Amino acid sequence: MQSYTIGQAARLLGVSPDTARRWADAGRVATHRDEGGRRLVDGRDLAAFSVELAKSGGGEEDVSYTSVRNAFPGIVTAVKLGDVAAQVEIQAGPHRLVSLLTREAVEELGLEVGVEATARVKSTNVHIDRA
Repeated sequence: MQSYTIGQAARLLGVSPDTARRWADAGRVATHRDEGGRRLVDGRDLAAFSVELAKSGGGEEDVSYTSVRNAFPGIVTAVKLGDVAAQVEIQAGPHRLVSLLTREAVEELGLEVGVEATARVKSTNVHIDRA
């Protein structure tokens, strides 16, 4: 399972590293230390926390996730696989994006809950890039 540093988690949550550190210190998001002593957040824990945070409106900083390329960096919070098609949900700060794509694409990109990914929106299509 992929793990994220406090800085990476902060970027995915749309807050400052200091805010992410305070949340970890308060026990709002679970962390563990790697062999180098860095605090890490498990991808599944970060995915669950990002959904909880978005539902509560708890982001402390007002960050826009839309660039001129309409890129929404976030974390995969759900993957539903069918025989041919799949549905992938990404939480990008306060934004929840859902994309329908082929099962083959999900498997090739290695998309699973807790993985960092970027949703790119063009008109009514959402494209998912693996970070």
